[in-house]
Amino acid sequence: MASYQRPQITPADWAVKGELFLNCSCEVFCPCVVSLGAHPPTEGHCHAWMGIAIDEGHFEGESLAGLNVGLLVDIPGRMGEGNWKVAAYVDDNASDKAYDGLLQIFSGQAGGTTGLFTMLVSEIIGAERTQVLIERDGKRRVIKIGRKIQGEIEMIEGAREDHPVMITNSKYWMGPDIIAATGLKSRVRDYGRVWDFGGKSAEICPIDWSGSK
Repeated sequence: MASYQRPQITPADWAVKGELFLNCSCEVFCPCVVSLGAHPPTEGHCHAWMGIAIDEGHFEGESLAGLNVGLLVDIPGRMGEGNWKVAAYVDDNASDKAYDGLLQIFSGQAGGTTGLFTMLVSEIIGAERTQVLIERDGKRRVIKIGRKIQGEIEMIEGAREDHPVMITNSKYWMGPDIIAATGLKSRVRDYGRVWDFGGKSAEICPIDWSGSK
């Protein structure tokens, strides 16, 4: 996009349940989770991809169930200070109404849980409908968006094999329970960004978001 007009919140009837997972440029577990975006990322900036698998959901009566979304996120400093640059990749199985609804949700325009994005995102650098493949298998999560984003992360094992390392009962925007993970093979090649997050911080979070209409 050549220019970006910050959207006004227009509350909509929407809900999304599923899972969000990401890999970012932090060397150790992302400090944004416990500081609620107030502490600087470990590298001073945050480069990240996010994958969202929607198990249940709707937007103004249109089903979002079974759809996947990928995000490229470029944050110059503290998460809470904004100036995010974001690109969105929406499942090519999405109907026109679902595609439009998901863009409204992830730009913050639809209000509710993601409404804060209207304040944090300063530029939408791209949005497209494309194949977004997500695999969730045990402790591993994989996202593939052509050659643009190819990410694989794995939960960090805890003292008990059946319970990975995690932050619980947080006030973080994604959700209260964040599972700590590590990037395995993880690359971004799009919009002039060339990133490699192998060995870097990763997170997995069950999500239960909704609008405020």
